[in-house]
Amino acid sequence: MLYHLAMWLKDSFSGLNLFSYLTFRAILGVLTALVVSLFSGPWMIRKLTDFKFGQVVRELGPKSHQAKTGTPTMGGVLILLAISISTLAWSDLSNRFVWFALLVTLAFGTVGFADDFIKIRYRRNLGLTAVQKYFWLSLAGFGVSTLIYMTAPNAPIGQMFTDGHASIETALIVPFFKDVAIQLGIFFIPWSYLVIVGSSNAVNLTDGLDGLAIMPCVLVASALAVFAYVTGNIKIAGYLGIPYIPGVGELAIFCTAIAGAGLGFLWFNAYPAQVFMGDVGALGLGAALGVVAVLVRQELVLLIMGGVFVAETLSVMLQVGYFKYSGGKRILRMAPLHHHYELKGWPEPKIIVRFWIITLILVLIGLSTLKVR
Repeated sequence: MLYHLAMWLKDSFSGLNLFSYLTFRAILGVLTALVVSLFSGPWMIRKLTDFKFGQVVRELGPKSHQAKTGTPTMGGVLILLAISISTLAWSDLSNRFVWFALLVTLAFGTVGFADDFIKIRYRRNLGLTAVQKYFWLSLAGFGVSTLIYMTAPNAPIGQMFTDGHASIETALIVPFFKDVAIQLGIFFIPWSYLVIVGSSNAVNLTDGLDGLAIMPCVLVASALAVFAYVTGNIKIAGYLGIPYIPGVGELAIFCTAIAGAGLGFLWFNAYPAQVFMGDVGALGLGAALGVVAVLVRQELVLLIMGGVFVAETLSVMLQVGYFKYSGGKRILRMAPLHHHYELKGWPEPKIIVRFWIITLILVLIGLSTLKVR
């Protein structure tokens, strides 16, 4: 019903000049996703409760988290539904970038759904095995990376490369430097795979406290919407001295849909959470941010703006590595990083809000790369 309503609105606005403006459709994108998420949230929570899709809290985690056992999870289905409806309603569906972003998000979300379902079905904190999850995520990651590479046209890119003629869609753009870029060629495939899968897992590791992961996703997606818009506008891209990629501006709608869906979900996920997003949401959102960064050629900027996700991932890697190297010693009291601060006595809301503030600062730094060159 919600999808049909969105399509009716699209048909109603199609005769207006406003609909030809990308910015107008991006605003409709965020509003549509927000409305779908807000109004569908209570119904989704009731259904998850009826189906007994409750969170299974791992025994090795902080003791305070045991009280969260049974809280409805897999709420990420709501996020992905809102993103999909909004994107399909307001985007140009002939645009290949839109389909790349949407399909990889749903593919990673499907893997997360399977992982969540197994946990709930067998009442354990381990869903898919590491090998199974890695295989399916890798299949989706390599698949979309290969498709992006194969469909990237050769385009003149000025003086960025010595030959003056290569595909900007497979070049690594270095932020803060106006004319520094590296043509990756076939190495674009493993590089973009690492960005997409790495981003997906980083968001998943961060999703450990109420609202901790979703707000940074909203902030980063909003910034990526700006990057998509300016990269797809030949006049603005030329003024800012960034590469121009025809058609990539449509991703602004996809990004604003993420922001709207995320804000709507945060209404129910804020501390104390009524619902968790689960792996279906975390893996899907992480992949969405990663693939958009790849498509707008701002992977290194994503690394900056998603600094909280990076820190959470590095904390796990360092903790595990040092534990094995030292024969049982730990750098942190517990990994990921947010658990370390919990065990230090920080209240959960304080950790969450401070991580949000850090993300906001990092997003502003990332946006500054548009002008600081």
